[in-house]
Amino acid sequence: MLQYYSASLTSYKRLKTREVKVGDLLLGNGNPIRIQTMTTTDTMDTAATTAQTIRCIEAGAELVRITAPSKKEAENLQVIKEQLKAQGYNTPLVADIHFTPNAAEIAARIIEKVRVNPGNYIDKKKFDIIEYTDAEYSAEIDRIRGRFTPLVKICKEYGTAMRIGTNHGSLSDRIMSRYGDTPIGMVESAMEFLRIARDENYHQIVLSMKSSNPQVMVQAYRLLIQQMENEFGECYPLHLGVTEAGDGEDGRIKSAIGIGTLLEDGIGDTIRVSLTEDPEFEIPVCKDIVGRYTNRQLHEPVQPLSDAEKIQLPYNPFAYTRRTSVTVNNIGSGHVPVVVADYMDAATIHHTDLQAIGYKYDEATDKWNIGDAAADYIYTGNKILDFALPGTLQVICNHATWQQASDKEKYHPLYHTGEYLQLAAAPEHLHFVTVNTNAEWEILALLIDRLKGNEKVVLCLESSNAHRMPSIRRFVIALMEQQVRCPLILCIENKDKTVDEQLIDFATDAGGLLLDGMGDGVWLWNNMQQVQNIQMTGRTYLEVKNNHQFLNNTGFSILQATRTRISKTEYISCPSCGRTLFDLQETTAKIRNATNHLKGVKIAIMGCIVNGPGEMADADFGYVGSGPGKITLYKGKEVVKKNVPSEIAVSELIQLLKDNEAWIEPAVA
Repeated sequence: MLQYYSASLTSYKRLKTREVKVGDLLLGNGNPIRIQTMTTTDTMDTAATTAQTIRCIEAGAELVRITAPSKKEAENLQVIKEQLKAQGYNTPLVADIHFTPNAAEIAARIIEKVRVNPGNYIDKKKFDIIEYTDAEYSAEIDRIRGRFTPLVKICKEYGTAMRIGTNHGSLSDRIMSRYGDTPIGMVESAMEFLRIARDENYHQIVLSMKSSNPQVMVQAYRLLIQQMENEFGECYPLHLGVTEAGDGEDGRIKSAIGIGTLLEDGIGDTIRVSLTEDPEFEIPVCKDIVGRYTNRQLHEPVQPLSDAEKIQLPYNPFAYTRRTSVTVNNIGSGHVPVVVADYMDAATIHHTDLQAIGYKYDEATDKWNIGDAAADYIYTGNKILDFALPGTLQVICNHATWQQASDKEKYHPLYHTGEYLQLAAAPEHLHFVTVNTNAEWEILALLIDRLKGNEKVVLCLESSNAHRMPSIRRFVIALMEQQVRCPLILCIENKDKTVDEQLIDFATDAGGLLLDGMGDGVWLWNNMQQVQNIQMTGRTYLEVKNNHQFLNNTGFSILQATRTRISKTEYISCPSCGRTLFDLQETTAKIRNATNHLKGVKIAIMGCIVNGPGEMADADFGYVGSGPGKITLYKGKEVVKKNVPSEIAVSELIQLLKDNEAWIEPAVA
């Protein structure tokens, strides 16, 4: 697979893109990665929108987007802009346009940038499948050209920038009919509009490929880069974001995985984190993500790809396929990725400590209650436990400690690379080997040679390189080239950072590898004392009551967000905007409280009917605002109940789940 989407997979290099001017702000062409957000107020409420915009700017937003669903909101952008200027704020504004070309043409004369969604700017989405001949399809493109060109000319005349923002959930019926609900369809949706703009010699364009599924989002951006390079020989700046990411830890993890995976390869010129929270709270998350790449180019060298590997990678970066591995115990092909709980720093370990990782002991019945997010392995370092373990939990310990363990079925040894290379022969039982992929390549090559034919070893991959994810990926590429198929556990260490920064690091480094099919488990660790000190003295927006629980939950959340192991309910929740027809944050909390025990069910909570039905994407059930105080309920993309009063809508959603056998009663605490 030709590697067109990244300048390098082993050294940090920003993708070369055209420079675009948004007001006085420069995007692309090596300029800093810009941070932006979107207001949630009613655009016609000038005072509220102005005040919220100022809060976002003061939090660090370099662009602020405001919804303009109709002509009146577009016209009011002039008033908002004037009020901001009167208070000393000149941050560029972006008009968010959907169905109304007239609104876009008004806004383009007023503010610095407009965002159009090619899936609904001119096309309509009725979920119809229509077969087009080539001539009919070409006629549709001509129709789009006639309606889109006036906006292009206005933007060119006024020096207004434009974002062509494809959304996975709102692809037009025409695109869906020819390309399906695919990353390729997302790319072609944007390329149709980009070609029209280029024909008018208009180049002040930024593009985005947003999805609530990080896997789809990452693939679409990579394909877009490849397509632009093939067709134009150049790339336009890219706006990165995971749409409808949700709130809290899940929203941050999903956003970091999608955005961070691309930034690791130098892709992305501006980012927005879409959280179901007030927009100013998105900015610190953006800063944590972007902050990872300050001086990233100074990382230690990673072994370059060979010429053959540059031409033909052993994995496909444009379509997900999990790396094939042998099965060792419950790790590897045929099993979901495992989670390892790290207790290396614990002075002692009691059975009550395991509650944090999903195991609750009931003394009255002498039984363990095992949660859906229960760790599969526990690393004890040099400790042997003095109590009987639950049946599904196994222990990894240092080799010297393993030799003293009486239960060799439950306990498994861990070797460092040096120890393993000194063994006369590989053990014939399950064993683990830690590998620092930043080690000398000669040592790693020797290790790879020793691993051939060993079907009892699991590698635990870590890297001391600042460019950690690509360092680990490079080693995995070498394993695949040499056809070494032992299972891989991704080990991500974090020290001296806030809880929020740790969450971003864990999600990006492990999530990026999992999206490329590399990894049969995750093992996260940090320093508990440092975490406590950071919480007391540093900035943090997330509360951690128990560090083991934090690491365990983060591991499972990363697997959930990458769709590699489903252990809980998934919420596709929009970040709210001026169109939202109910209190999105409060409603999301209510729905989450009522349904968070439903493993594997995907529920979309969308603020309005404008994008809700489309942007729900692959949700199983949907809760969409259809009017003031009114909710429409969906099963998939099918309307089940219209205009349900919001006071009873959550109860009606639960009944819908019951009617479709998706409901189970929550366990009694």
